[in-house]
Amino acid sequence: MTRKTFEPNSGRAAEKLPRPTLRTVAQEAGFAVTTVSRALAGDPRIAETTRERVSEVARRLGYVPNRAAQRLRTGRTKVISLLLNTRHEFLSFTSEFLGGMSEGLAGTGYAITITADGLADDRLEAIRNIRRHSLADAIVFTRTECFDERVRYLLEHNFPFATHGRTDFTTPHPYVDFDNEVFARMAVERLVAKGRKHICMVMPNERYTFGQHLRFGARQAAISHGVQLTVPDGVDLDSEPDEIAATLRSLHAGPNAPDGYVCVGEVMALVTLAYLNDIGLTPGMEIDVVAKRASPISNHFRPRIETIDEDLRATGRAMAKVLLARIDGAPMEDMQILLKPEGAFSISD
Repeated sequence: MTRKTFEPNSGRAAEKLPRPTLRTVAQEAGFAVTTVSRALAGDPRIAETTRERVSEVARRLGYVPNRAAQRLRTGRTKVISLLLNTRHEFLSFTSEFLGGMSEGLAGTGYAITITADGLADDRLEAIRNIRRHSLADAIVFTRTECFDERVRYLLEHNFPFATHGRTDFTTPHPYVDFDNEVFARMAVERLVAKGRKHICMVMPNERYTFGQHLRFGARQAAISHGVQLTVPDGVDLDSEPDEIAATLRSLHAGPNAPDGYVCVGEVMALVTLAYLNDIGLTPGMEIDVVAKRASPISNHFRPRIETIDEDLRATGRAMAKVLLARIDGAPMEDMQILLKPEGAFSISD
C-alpha cells in the first residue's frame, strides 16, 4: 500500500517520494556509484565535466549525503569542530574567519560545528570530549597559549588539529597565524611619524602567544624611537568595555595623558573612539588612533582612522587548507602559515 502524506496548504494528499541515494544519482547520471561518490567529494581525478554533470543531477534530485552511512563506511565524521570564545570573538573574527574556512572547505563534504570555548573554564575538557566521542575529524581552536595543554594533548593522541596562533613548543604542529609583532611595530611607528610621544595599547592577556608577540613588537618600536608606551594594568582585550573605558579615562586624568592609541581589534577601536568622543578629543587633531582592520565594519568608524589590514577571510581559507592536509597525513612541518599585515596604512572610509 502506497504511503500518503498530507501537504499543508495544498488541500490534497501527495505521495511521499523516497529519499534519493547515491545509486539514484548514479542511475540518473549514467555513471558508476563509485564515480558518483568521488565526483561529489570533488576528487580532482574525476573529469570536471563528470563532476559538473553529477552535481547537477544531485541538485535536481535533491540528494543529501547520508552522514551516518558515510561514517560507518569511512570511519570519518566529515565534521570539523571550531572552538570559539563566543562572548568576545564576534563581529569581524567570527564572520570573516568562518566565511574563509567555509570557502576553503567547499566541495569537500566537510561541515563546521562551533563549540564554545570558555576562557575561564577547563579548556582541555572540550578537546577531550570531542576526541573521546569521535565528534569530529579535526579541531581548530583560537587564543593559543605559549605552552598550550590542548596542543600537547592532541599531539600525544595523534588527533588532527590546527591552531589559530603559534606556541612555544619545539615539536612542530599545524597553525595559521598573523604576524602581530610586525603589526604592533608598524602601528607604533605610524603614530611616531605623526608626532605622538605617549602611546597607549590595551593588550591581550599575557598567557596568549599573540599577546607576547604584540608586546614585543610595540616595546621594540617604542624603545627604538624613544617614545613612552603604556599598557594599562587591570584590563585586557577580554575585559568589559565599560572597564576599559574607565581605565582609559583614569589615564587622561593624570599629568601625562597618552596622545596616541593602537587598537588590536575592531571592538577595541569602537570602545576607544567612543571614549575619546565622550571626553571631547578628536582623532587626527589632539590625538591619533591606529587600529587593526579585519572586516568592512572598520569602513564605518567615525571619525575615520588609519588601519592596518589582517585578512581573516584569507586566514580561514589557509586554515581549511592546513586541516585537509593534516587529515590526509601530510608532514606537520609543511602546515605552518604566518600571514603578514597587508599593504600600507589606509583610512577607514
